Amino acid sequence: MRALLVNPPDLHTVVANNPTVIDEERGHHPPLGILHVAGYLRAFTEHDVAICDAQVEHLDFAAIRQRIVDYQPDLLGVTAMTFTILDVMEICRIAKAVNPDIVVALGGPHVHIFQTETIRLPFVDVIVIGEGETTFADLMNNLRDLAGMRKVPGIVFKDKDGSIVNTGSRPLLDDLDILPFPARDLTPYTKYTHLMAKHQPITTMFTSRGCPYKCTFCDRPHLGKNFRARSPMSVVDEMEEIVNLGIRETLIYDDTFTINKRRVHEICDEILARGIKLGWDIRARVNTVDEELLAKMKAAGCERIHYGVEVGNDRMMKVLKKGLTISQVERGFKMTKAAGIETLAYFMIGNPSETREDIMDSIALAKRIDPDYIHLTILTPFPATEVYFEGLKQGILKKDFWREFAKNPTADFEPEYWLENFKKEELFELLVHSYKAFYQRPSYVLKVGSRVRSVGEFMRKASAGLKIFGMDARGATSLREI
Repeated sequence: MRALLVNPPDLHTVVANNPTVIDEERGHHPPLGILHVAGYLRAFTEHDVAICDAQVEHLDFAAIRQRIVDYQPDLLGVTAMTFTILDVMEICRIAKAVNPDIVVALGGPHVHIFQTETIRLPFVDVIVIGEGETTFADLMNNLRDLAGMRKVPGIVFKDKDGSIVNTGSRPLLDDLDILPFPARDLTPYTKYTHLMAKHQPITTMFTSRGCPYKCTFCDRPHLGKNFRARSPMSVVDEMEEIVNLGIRETLIYDDTFTINKRRVHEICDEILARGIKLGWDIRARVNTVDEELLAKMKAAGCERIHYGVEVGNDRMMKVLKKGLTISQVERGFKMTKAAGIETLAYFMIGNPSETREDIMDSIALAKRIDPDYIHLTILTPFPATEVYFEGLKQGILKKDFWREFAKNPTADFEPEYWLENFKKEELFELLVHSYKAFYQRPSYVLKVGSRVRSVGEFMRKASAGLKIFGMDARGATSLREI
């Protein structure tokens, strides 16, 4: 059997909550989900597998169709994100036009949340629920055997008579060390870049799954709430493989890399013992780091930490259930900068009960902690999050719009915002104002210019900077409207 796993293009993405310049300039990341599925299929089955990353290869639908024709897969697996579901549906249609007998399977967070809605979409045969590695392997092993498919936990599929079969859930993996490393060699892995990266090319990796925190705006139900971590030896083995591929930096996609400080120390010790030269970024919370840990991470190659700050005062921290205080934020950034590690701060505006004064507090905090980068968005109440359910309960959100979109995805769809104290246009104006207030400071421009290490880095950052300077009140640039 042959499986072709596809990362869909972003040709018809649903309107998101970022200014266009942010999406345009940030680069492309490897599709980690299907890379792990491909690695598992290759290691534990006899099936052939190939990957088509339409985004990094800039493939249109005609080119994707040709890939399907050339490879002749028995199964087409597509990563389904809510914002790319229109492109996903077009790939499904193309696959069935090429060969009606191709089994089309979708995986990802969208299908996990909207199982019934997704399986009822045209041209979709199977959806994979939860973690996909072992489930995809079992699916491939039983692809032409309906009786066998009924025994594969973690899938929903259409029977021959059109009825829907749900095989029930599959337990989350306890031992993540059993997973092979992502099949990076099946992609053009030297083409992946990131605006902030000091070294190119880049890749991504995970060292743990599950987030135990309770922020109202975030949820990853397909990965669970229980923190599950790979062993330090497994993590560093993968880093060594990454270096051997000629990759120079990796973004660690764990929700919070520093939950277990002892484990992080052990990872760093192993990196240092092997003399591995690899830059790496992490996501962390300001209350899960200290001076000793930061110094160790810096010595082991940590280039940058992404901190979720979100808001600028303690009242709003409580509203979002962040479990943090502004004093912790200030101390965390101070320690990180003292360790010589770059920082990125995430902020959101348009939160529940938030006022203009609260947003000004966020801008003031951003300037005060002075990270190397900020990433600002307008809160979009995402499906399955506490803030989404609360918005429906309070009537701030007029209808269950994500479920309606999942039932019938259309190109004119726009997500709703939390419009309690603002109009949508006002939020876009405040978003652009916030970006400019931070990035157009002379002190910031001088700081970034003094740290540029190469012509390529200068060109990437200059391009993004000029576009930020040119954003209008809706976050548009002269090159493209939102």
